Amino acid sequence: MQFTYFIGVDVSKATLDFAVAKGNQILFHQQVTNDKKGITQFLKDLRQQTKTSLGQCLFCMEFTGIYNNPLLKALHQQSANIWVERAAHIQESIGLTRGKTDQVDAKRIALFAYKNRDEARLWTPPRAVIAQLDRLTAQRARLVKVIKMLQTPLTDTKGFVEKADRKTDQQACAASLKALKSDLKSVDKAIATLAQQDPELKRLFERVTSVVGISQITAAEVIVATNEFNAISDPKKFACYAGVVPFERSSGQRKGKPQVSHMANKKVKSLLHLGAMSAIQHCPQLRLYYQRKVSEGKNKMLVLNNVRNKMVHRIFACVRQDRNYDEKYTPMLV
Repeated sequence: MQFTYFIGVDVSKATLDFAVAKGNQILFHQQVTNDKKGITQFLKDLRQQTKTSLGQCLFCMEFTGIYNNPLLKALHQQSANIWVERAAHIQESIGLTRGKTDQVDAKRIALFAYKNRDEARLWTPPRAVIAQLDRLTAQRARLVKVIKMLQTPLTDTKGFVEKADRKTDQQACAASLKALKSDLKSVDKAIATLAQQDPELKRLFERVTSVVGISQITAAEVIVATNEFNAISDPKKFACYAGVVPFERSSGQRKGKPQVSHMANKKVKSLLHLGAMSAIQHCPQLRLYYQRKVSEGKNKMLVLNNVRNKMVHRIFACVRQDRNYDEKYTPMLV
């Protein structure tokens, strides 16, 4: 699709900074409030100054969670072209920069959209049930983090703090931990209920969790991250997104060891790691693979990363072929 105007948006809780570019030239900048009134005013001014329709414009913004919602809703209602990109990708593409303000960031995003227009991936809103699942998984992650913050100091002090003092500390946090763990069970139950109520979501959960090592929570995160395998349908791309693909780092005669990129979805990567630890215990194929590679002298973390990669490919294969994972499955020869 050909675009005439490229609009970079710097999103914050209170304001939206718009920078409008035509080609690689910034035409104007405008800051409005991050609400329906401010967005409507900008779109009105945009039409007046450019004398064009929204169909000729590409709106590009960084993903900032819920702060994007008012703008995404308003633009989607008017069938605008929207590109939501990870901040790390935009920053890496821009290169070395000096200075940072909301206005400058909006201009940089606009120029990024123009320079990379051929790679634009237009945003489509997730279904309501996926948006709800996203909120539940985010809420669960917060609960797990708080429980860990309270529980870890109580566990690690054993042997270093007097028994009476440890008991006092545990009693002080007992009620909070009990309530948090109860809330965590409620969220897990809500995720399971949601997965059963929607036929398509139920099908995806069944396919994904059929892979040994993939729990309900990991399945939920994968489904949300891929927008039901629509935003990311290639297992290789998702493996890169999850940070389980090593890349070579060599220069001249210096041959570096392949390393995974730090630019990854750390939450998904962590869940896949837990899944891989479980898989090498309960999946005969992966257990034998892990043991064989380690016995050959391979680094254990490297082999585990390979297991994570294999699990990703198994997930996508099950979804693509619409079948549950079967260790004895033999593909048909054409």
